[in-house]
Amino acid sequence: MWFGAWSELVRVLLVGSAAYVALVVVLRVSGKRTLAKLNAFDLVVTVALGSTLATILLSSDVSWAEGTVALILLAALQYLAAMVSSRWPRGRTVLTARPTVLVEHGTVLEAALRQQRVSPAEVRQAIRASGAGDLSRVAAVVLETDGSLSVIGREQFGDGSALQDVTRPGQHARPRGSTIADGTE
Repeated sequence: MWFGAWSELVRVLLVGSAAYVALVVVLRVSGKRTLAKLNAFDLVVTVALGSTLATILLSSDVSWAEGTVALILLAALQYLAAMVSSRWPRGRTVLTARPTVLVEHGTVLEAALRQQRVSPAEVRQAIRASGAGDLSRVAAVVLETDGSLSVIGREQFGDGSALQDVTRPGQHARPRGSTIADGTE
């Protein structure tokens, strides 16, 4: 239980070092998207990468070559998902959540908070972090696909076109070309 054999420890050191290098190379080749803030799909890939690395390190039943192929496969699947979500709106809808408005023109949208399981305190914290002192100076707070909160002040709101892909409470998706400011296409 505490100690098996020196050969097992040497295997973990050698294969672990090689697997670590392979993982770093795979992540560098796969691009910045793999290391970006995580949406649900990115989180799954990240956990799978960690699990695969642990298996390579600790299981003598998995060779370094098999583990490296598994790491490359996960990075390739993540790359494919990123391509699908960036090129086809339907693909993005399947792979990632849509951003949701939580505050609109200084009004906290309670239904949106409940639906997204966000507390009013979290929204106030994001508003304070943006430098605003009160809700009347806030045009919108958006819960982004990666879980972060974006705060848009009234001065920066403009025509609201940056919010065209944002979901409001009671709707599943905003029509393409519509804006939160006027609700038109």
